[in-house]
Amino acid sequence: MRKLALVGRPNVGKSTLFNRLVGRRAAIVADEPGTTRDRREGAGRLADLEFTVIDTAGWEEAKGDALEARMRRQTERAVKDADAVLFLIDARAGVTPMDQSFARWLRPHAGKTVLVANKCERRDGEAGIAEAYGLGLGDPLPLSAEHGLGLADLRDALAPLLAEPAAMADVDAEDRGEPVADVTAEADDVAWEGGPEEPPDRPLQLAIVGRPNVGKSTLLNRLVGEERVLTGPEAGITRDAIAVDWRFEGRPIRLVDTAGLRRRANVSERLEALSAHDTREAVRFAEVVVLTLDAGQMLEKQDLAIARMVEEEGRALVIAVNKIDALGRGDARAQAAAWRKLRDRLEASLAQLKGVPIVGLSAQSGRGVDKLMPAVMKVHALWNRRIATAAFNRWLGDMVERNPPPLVDGRRIRIRYGAQVKARPPTFALFVSRPAALPESYTRYLVNGLRDAFDLPGVPIRIVMRKPKNPYVGADDP
Repeated sequence: MRKLALVGRPNVGKSTLFNRLVGRRAAIVADEPGTTRDRREGAGRLADLEFTVIDTAGWEEAKGDALEARMRRQTERAVKDADAVLFLIDARAGVTPMDQSFARWLRPHAGKTVLVANKCERRDGEAGIAEAYGLGLGDPLPLSAEHGLGLADLRDALAPLLAEPAAMADVDAEDRGEPVADVTAEADDVAWEGGPEEPPDRPLQLAIVGRPNVGKSTLLNRLVGEERVLTGPEAGITRDAIAVDWRFEGRPIRLVDTAGLRRRANVSERLEALSAHDTREAVRFAEVVVLTLDAGQMLEKQDLAIARMVEEEGRALVIAVNKIDALGRGDARAQAAAWRKLRDRLEASLAQLKGVPIVGLSAQSGRGVDKLMPAVMKVHALWNRRIATAAFNRWLGDMVERNPPPLVDGRRIRIRYGAQVKARPPTFALFVSRPAALPESYTRYLVNGLRDAFDLPGVPIRIVMRKPKNPYVGADDP
């Protein structure tokens, strides 16, 4: 699919236009300049044009290893990879020296660049449009990304650059009066007992989460083998949840790098609150979540809060202990004690995720990273596990016989039968004579038994109670 890069200095409306083109609020938008730092990609559409749109950081005059310089290199890479470039200026502010500097850099790419004068919903943008002619990148196209004005003209300007070769061939044929083939694509759900089967080419949604500065972005870059997202010693570099398409042993994976999550009581700025919301949304749409810990500060209170959030959302969890090179500098006893402390705290504080896989690694050096994805694939398979009804009821009968449900008001609660009603996560329905009276401790007893009997470590398990129908209710009198 063709690629469209949105570029320009900070705060000219690139993320607003990105959201307009993808049709949803995918990128964080704020008045603070420099909100966007990483390249963010999404499936864009403009009338009949379909393309991948890339939101980039604002162009900064910086060199060396400063954060702004690293952001600029990401923008330069996006421009080189794109089939078309939208260079946005703020028409209300007029052409600035930074706009002129960026325009000079873009001139070698002038053949694929469209100059856009954004924020033209009011008349005070007319002077900025006139100034834009002096940038030497053709006629400026007036636009208002916030209000959706000028999109038809934008479509016409982008059509020669973004139309697929087959579509352009159809246009040429139409111009010559030749018949054009009608090609349509139909996608039918494959129905099967228990719901639609997952398409084999559907990417596995994998989110990397954790506290700030634990190495989430470094881990993503190590997995994909390139500097795809910004990294550095500064805490809180990542703001948007950045999705990257990748393959592991032929399986499509969508990796999502997220902003670090701090305790809500410590979040006071609106921008950080928006980033935290983005992270929670990434967890909600993930299938597997990699909770990244710092080996020097293993399983802090905030780590446990994030793990509980993952479990409550019903997602499979893998714990990645990053920066284990720091543990290597201590003696063997200290290392063993650190790992034992981690496992003991998990067992005490996350009993609902008993057996969650733990992988020690160093994203910086690559040590142990090769063990992460096999653990992810294994827990994903367990998360999709389906248990036959007959086997489940045999197990249920043994569990009830070994430890019957308690008496309530002198009458014993009866668990008649059960079945798995869905996967992702594994969810089981029990038909119980008095569902509301069955204590939570007995439910935990059944969940732990399920894990042991059917080998379901580390994935959330849901049990829902249902009351069996009375066959005599509604029957006709004899």
